[in-house]
Parts: sequence; C-alpha cells; structure tokens
Amino acid sequence: MKNTDGNVLSFLENKTTTYKDRIALGMKNDFGWIEYTYEGLGQMSRKIASYLINDLQVKRQGKVAILSESKVEFGAAFFASVIAGTTFIPLDIKLTIHELNSIMSNCEPETIFVSERYLETVLELKKTITSIKNIILIDNVKNSQYISIYNLPNNYTAKFRHRSLNSTALIIYTSGTTGKPKGVQTTFKNLLSQIQDLKIELDYVFKNDEQVNVLSILPMNHLFEFTVGFATFLNMGYSIYYTKSLRPKDVLGVMKDRRIKFMITVPSFFKMLKTQLEGDLAKESKWKHMLYNFKYHYIAKFIPFKPLKKMLFKDIHDRFGNNFYGFISGGAPMDLDMAKYFNRIGITVHQGYGLSEASPVVTMNLRKGLDIRSVGILLNSFEAKLDKDTNELLVKGPAVMKGYYKQEELTKETIDEEGWLKTGDIARIDKKGQVFITGRIKNMIVLAGGKKVFPEEVEAALDESELIKEACALSTTKQTGEKKGNEEVSVVVVGHDELYEKYDDKTVEKMLIAEVKKRSQKLSLFKRPTNIIVYKGLLPRTATRKIVRKEVKKLVSV
Repeated sequence: MKNTDGNVLSFLENKTTTYKDRIALGMKNDFGWIEYTYEGLGQMSRKIASYLINDLQVKRQGKVAILSESKVEFGAAFFASVIAGTTFIPLDIKLTIHELNSIMSNCEPETIFVSERYLETVLELKKTITSIKNIILIDNVKNSQYISIYNLPNNYTAKFRHRSLNSTALIIYTSGTTGKPKGVQTTFKNLLSQIQDLKIELDYVFKNDEQVNVLSILPMNHLFEFTVGFATFLNMGYSIYYTKSLRPKDVLGVMKDRRIKFMITVPSFFKMLKTQLEGDLAKESKWKHMLYNFKYHYIAKFIPFKPLKKMLFKDIHDRFGNNFYGFISGGAPMDLDMAKYFNRIGITVHQGYGLSEASPVVTMNLRKGLDIRSVGILLNSFEAKLDKDTNELLVKGPAVMKGYYKQEELTKETIDEEGWLKTGDIARIDKKGQVFITGRIKNMIVLAGGKKVFPEEVEAALDESELIKEACALSTTKQTGEKKGNEEVSVVVVGHDELYEKYDDKTVEKMLIAEVKKRSQKLSLFKRPTNIIVYKGLLPRTATRKIVRKEVKKLVSV
C-alpha cells in the first residue's frame, strides 16, 4: 500500500482508464439526463482543482465546504478537493442558519461550493463567517457575480498534492448539531479501509457482475451514503444515478429508465415505497387485488427461490425496471416486517450497521444464511468486543476516525488508549459472529432500584400495534409522591390519522393509553411505562429518520 491519497482514491487515475466511457454519475433534470463518464468525471475534477490551485491559490490542507443536494457535480467537487490537497466538508442542507453558522465557525472554510438552490443561504452565512473568501456554483447557470464550475477556464493540468494516509480527507458533522459542533475527521486511510472491506462483502451480492446501475437517494453529507453509495460503488466501476425528489413516482421512474439494480436507503423509505405499491394495487380491479393477496399470502411464502418470486410478482418488478435486485438498509433499526414484505415479493433487503466515527460501516448482513434480525458480521478489518459491565459494543480497526475536530477531550472519551471506539450501542454477538443491537447506552433508563431499562425494548413492544403510528420511550423524573426525584419510564405515542377521523381527541387519548398498557403486558413489570403521553403530531427526527429523544422530551415538557 502506497502512502498517498492518489492510491487511496484511485478513481481519477486507474478507474478513469479502466472504465473510460462507462457512466460514473447521472441525474435527470427538467431538460434531460446529465451524465458524467468516468473519464468526464476525471476531467471535470481536474478542471475545478486547477482553478482552486492556480486561480484561487487555495492552500494545502485548507478547508473546502459544500452546501448542495446530491447531484453529479457534488462528486466532481469532492475529487477536486482531493487533488488540490484540501479537506472537504459536506454540509447538511436541512440544518438551520444558526446550526450551519455554528459548524462554519468551527471549521472556517475559505471556499464553498453551492448549488443555486442554496446560494441565498451561503450569502447569509458569509455575513458572519469571515473565513469565506470564494463562492463557486456547481450548477450550469450564468451568474454575473459568482462563477460556475461550468464556466471555469479549460485548464486540466492540475497535479495531485499528495498527502499521507493519515491526513483528513473530509470532516462530517453529525446531524442535529447544537452547541459545540462535533466534526468527525475521516482520513484517507479510513476511506481506503472501508472501500476494501465493502468490496469483499458486495462481491457476495454481485459476484462477477461488472455493469451495475445503482440509485442514490440519501444526502451526500451522511457518511453511509458517501462511503458506500458513492466511493465504494465508484471503486467497483458501477454507475450511480440520482433522483431530483424522493417521491416514489420519481424514484420508480429513474429505476425503470436506467434499469437500476441496487439501492442504499433508510428504513423509512421502505414504508413509503410499500404504501405507493399498495396504493397502486388498490386502483386495480377486484380480481387482480384478490389474485395478488392469494399469491402473497398462500404461494410466495413457500417459494425459496428469488427468480420464481420475481415471476410471481412480475407486475411489481416491471415497475422497478425488471432488473432490480435489492437494498442495503442503514441509518436506523430496520423494520423486520418491511424486510419480510420485500423479500417475499423477490426483492432482497440487507441490513448494515455503523456510526460516523467508524467511517461508518462496521457490519453487513449480505451473506446467505445470516439471521435477518442481526446487523450482520464484522467487516474484514474490524475487531469487536463487549464491555463486561454494560455490554456496550466496542470496535477497533483502520476505519476508526482520526478524532473529533478541535475536540481532544471528547475524542479521548470516545476512543480509549488502546484504540477501542465506544459505539454507545448495547449488543450481543452469537457464536457465528452475528451482531445484534439491543439498545443505546445514552438512552438507558436507570431506575431507583438499579434496574436498567432500554427504551428500544419498550418501543418494540408497541411496534405491533395497529393504533400507534409512532412511539418514543424515554427517561423522566417523578415529580410527586414517595418516589419524587426518581427516574421513571415514560412513553410518548402518536396515533394513526384514521383514529382522529373517527373519534374525538379525548377518545383517541383513552384508546392509546389503554393500548400501551395492553401491549406492555409482555414486558417485565419494572419496564412498563408509568407515564403515558399522547401527542397529536409528528415526532422530531433526524435526516436519517431517527427519533430525537431530547427533542421529544422538550416537545412534551416531561
């Protein structure tokens, strides 16, 4: 292994030669398809890098940020940053001006790439972030004040500014950043380790298939999408396509048009897609509806072979382009019912697990014979063990981050002297090496008698309810009685919209409270919620659809 980032991210060298005319990145807009071949991606990246180095005089290890939705030009901006020897900082487009201001004050970028949609946001940030000197549009638009990457001088002579494997390639700020920003420093070594490990696992899925079209729908500022859906797939010579919206109609349109085989997504997307498919089915004749139900409930469940399932549900697979294999789900716990649904109709759902601090993938469930409930087995370069007191999962390997940017103490709290990363997740590992995530350390509720309750376990007991749309268990402090000041188990529940269409609010509240008590009977007595709060509205979530417990707590003031 050579100690250069040119070797680590070799897409612009040997990949552009090997896959010269193959599509690397593509996206459909109002005017048609924008597609970069591997050679074209390399040329555009060098063109941007030449401008950064020669015209803007950016310094080695300087900071370059980007605020944009996922699109083909995003990738070119990243590779240009690599060539120019700078550190790349993808920003979350869903953050507020206040949150972005906090992040930008921490990393102090000199140059920022921006899509036309978020130009006004960047101009507002520039008023307070004095480090910003250069603004570059990544859309093919003419702007009298700010230059676009499409209007740069035709100079492709930029040479790599080589850096060591331990140099920071990018800084990813965790979602929901408040107070002091938490920027994960991901090195070239981290990325290389992930790319190599993930190729081993993906080869179990794609075997020797060299021409694979994949669809990207997750934000590029999340490492799960960046590492797997972008860097790894490009390393394998695949073609990556983006969609302008997450509406099932647009997603299915791209899948069919570009014969997509695979997707990286989050659990919430499965529900949205299933709802769309079932909604379309409801518009069909009664006979077709009955035939579908018969095939799904009485035939497909007994068929072990995917090709036969695809034939059985040909109408659905035609809507996917009749070439689609399956998904990798990550970012949040997978809904097993959703996985079973898609598996039954012939679309495989795999589960992965990780965290930004591990760059981010730690385990994958891609191999045959693994328990669908597990998050899979460790990637090749990782070691793992469980804390003897709490069963917290600890991992170690070359993909573990360099540390939090400008936060040495927090880094020391997260990674011990021997290099073990504290994941914050409670887990168990079986004899086959399969990892099962059972809870979160920071969410753990410690009761007065020392008993420990994991909110995820309480929520799982409520998941099967047909009345409850969302549930969030959390710790609160008893305000009255003999146990005043002690921790108690509370749960905030949201009822399905149909309930409010049929009944008044008070009736719905009584129904949901009774439902929680009924469903909680399967839990040990000390785990059952003693405080049940019915909330009418949606619970706050992150961009990857995780419920934000602290925000829920503020929302209901408990």
